[in-house]
Amino acid sequence: MKHLFLALTLCASTSMIFAQTAVKTASATPASAPTEVKMEAKAAVVAVEGLTASEEAHEFGKIPQGTPVHTEFTITNNTKKAIKFDNVAASCGCTTPEWKKEELIQPGKSTVIKVGYNAAAPGPFNKPVTITYNGTETKQVFIKGEVWAAPAASAPANDAQQDIKQ
Repeated sequence: MKHLFLALTLCASTSMIFAQTAVKTASATPASAPTEVKMEAKAAVVAVEGLTASEEAHEFGKIPQGTPVHTEFTITNNTKKAIKFDNVAASCGCTTPEWKKEELIQPGKSTVIKVGYNAAAPGPFNKPVTITYNGTETKQVFIKGEVWAAPAASAPANDAQQDIKQ
């Protein structure tokens, strides 16, 4: 019985000591909190610098199979220096981006990237277009939609035509 009482007393004492240590650590945290807030604020500023698009994703909706569609993304340079697109690439051959390859985009200015989709295969699609600039920096925009299958023939055969020819 004495051993049990001694063990319980030691456990309670240890818990109280660690609880006091946690309280001291928690009370020290507010002094370092402003530093963390400043770091988060800096990260937010860095995230804003770069390229922004008029829309992150363009939704074409439902389009008929075999009908090419196009859209334009307006890209704005939010950096402090002029940039040139190194490459604008689509994820597959069904998507074709067009841009001014030698254009220098000044800070605060915009340019347009035209993106086409050939709609050859029926079904939903979500295609990324990756813009590479400043050597290693990238920005992605997306085109989305659904291609519905066109009917095999424009109209069913009309057997009554044989009657008219006679």
